[in-house]
Amino acid sequence: MRIIRASVMGFCFGVRRAVELAQKALAENPGKKVYSLGPLIHNESALRALESQGLVAVDESGISGISDGSVVIIRAHGVAPDVSAALEEKNCVIVDATCPRVKASQKMVERYSNHNDYVVLTGDKNHGEVIGIAGYAGANFSQIQDYDEAARFSMPEPGKKNVILLSQTTYSPAEFSRIETLFKSRFANLAVMNTICPATNERQSALEALCSQVDGVLVIGGRNSANTRRLYQTARALCDFSAHIQGADDIPAEFFKLETVGITAGASTPDAIIDEVENRLLKSADA
Repeated sequence: MRIIRASVMGFCFGVRRAVELAQKALAENPGKKVYSLGPLIHNESALRALESQGLVAVDESGISGISDGSVVIIRAHGVAPDVSAALEEKNCVIVDATCPRVKASQKMVERYSNHNDYVVLTGDKNHGEVIGIAGYAGANFSQIQDYDEAARFSMPEPGKKNVILLSQTTYSPAEFSRIETLFKSRFANLAVMNTICPATNERQSALEALCSQVDGVLVIGGRNSANTRRLYQTARALCDFSAHIQGADDIPAEFFKLETVGITAGASTPDAIIDEVENRLLKSADA
């Protein structure tokens, strides 16, 4: 069996930074609970490893249960300003692991929507990043999920200086392009801020190149990882054999019979899990 890895896959900069900051906080606070607001990353194995070191994930609604003065990590998705304020009121030590790209989107939304521009954010309304960014918005703001919602969108207050279009950092590039084209046909005063992280495009492009070289593709990542799900959708469209797995134990039996297997992984997938999947495939081939 031959294994080919996608040229770009696995941890993105923002996720790797968040994990490293969490590990540093745990090392500096031995024996103490260190909290993260929500799962630090969308990968169960990585989360279990961090939990074994003392990291405790709590929902934003559970801030009241955090002891005053605790160490609290804000994950790469970021949070709304009122969440940070609630932590500050409890004198928590805040470790801000918000991805710099998400931070930039927060600042843009805050700046434009509080002036005479109107901001439209594309993304998953239930995603932590989108919820956090929306928390920075002023009155001139709307959030749309997809192209269908974009087609139904109308300006609540016509006459704004500009319509500012931006997106969740892990949003589908193809879907954003469709919405951009639609808005350009409707709003002469449109300004597009392509806030999709390059890591998303790079992983998609690398996967597309990979699919033409292999008999099957394994997409490794958490079930709750939006960017991993989008990678799987691409793999499924381009390759007859494709599967979304969380780790080596999930590899479908038919993949052990293929001559060439491609591997890619979402931005929240640690290197160790990718290695385990490859080693399991090769071990089976050698048996």
